[in-house]
Amino acid sequence: MEELSNQLLVVTVLAYLAAMIGHAAEYAFGTRSHVGRAALRPEAELAYAGAPATPPAAPVVSPVAAAAGPAAPRDTTGAAWAGRAAVALYAVGVAAHTGTVVTRGLAAGRLTWGNMYEYILTATLIAAVVWAGVLVRRPALRHLGLYVSLVLVVLIGAAGMVAYTPVGPLVPALDSYWFVIHVAAVMISSGIFLVGVVPATMYLLRTGYDNGKRSFPYTLGRRAPAAALLERLTFRMHAFAFPIWTFGALIAGPIWAEASWGRYWGWDPKEVWAFISWVVYAGYLHARATPSVKRTTAMWIAIAGFVTMLMNLFGVNLFFEGLHSYADAG
Repeated sequence: MEELSNQLLVVTVLAYLAAMIGHAAEYAFGTRSHVGRAALRPEAELAYAGAPATPPAAPVVSPVAAAAGPAAPRDTTGAAWAGRAAVALYAVGVAAHTGTVVTRGLAAGRLTWGNMYEYILTATLIAAVVWAGVLVRRPALRHLGLYVSLVLVVLIGAAGMVAYTPVGPLVPALDSYWFVIHVAAVMISSGIFLVGVVPATMYLLRTGYDNGKRSFPYTLGRRAPAAALLERLTFRMHAFAFPIWTFGALIAGPIWAEASWGRYWGWDPKEVWAFISWVVYAGYLHARATPSVKRTTAMWIAIAGFVTMLMNLFGVNLFFEGLHSYADAG
């Protein structure tokens, strides 16, 4: 089973990579597609997202849509087909990703949360499923699949090359039901935060492009969805994940620490960085709720929160010694 899991991991990375290439093709050449036209019509996207939109006095047609002629029920351009193929390949990647985690668990005879490699596999699977759900509800956001796939390929590739650990039993400290509660909550929230950082980053690029910046990387924002839609998606992802992270990292974690080590808090590096992440994400939500704080500032705080998560995952596990050393790369 372990060998099958490793083989499925390769299939997963290749499928996500192929999906990324398909999204890139649509992103580069797909202005005539439904997704490309949606990215150029902010009002239409806002209405699609459920936000109130003021109807214009006369129909407004973008230059791209005008050049494309009357809208067809289905766009048959090559770029549009590339986008649909990317979504299909992404679904294959999610299926292979699920198989990777399941077969790994069967080989180990336990939950796949026992080390850094398994944590990354499971957290990225949660992120992949969350993004699939977003696509079902908001097809006009399909362009963002390029960046979601990129993040998944990088993290899963890093897990396979740097953090791989052969199947083995859990260390005694993890043999607790609080392990399941604590780590499950942390992984679920981490996966959602991973998805949330993508629209946050694209919001900065889109607003920069809308404000006249034409240098790289702001040119990537030209075909991104409307800034208001990106901002709303970012907030919803973080508002949903933050309470789960709070429970997992600051409530269930200390309870588990007291049961395992006889204290609730010990300034362990992973505990400290988990708290830093909580403070930064709380700062984002506070900034977002404060009218005097610019949306771009709030987005930078959200991105900083994800950087602290990466530091906690890679930096602490690889370069610091502590009571959580069982979570390292092996």
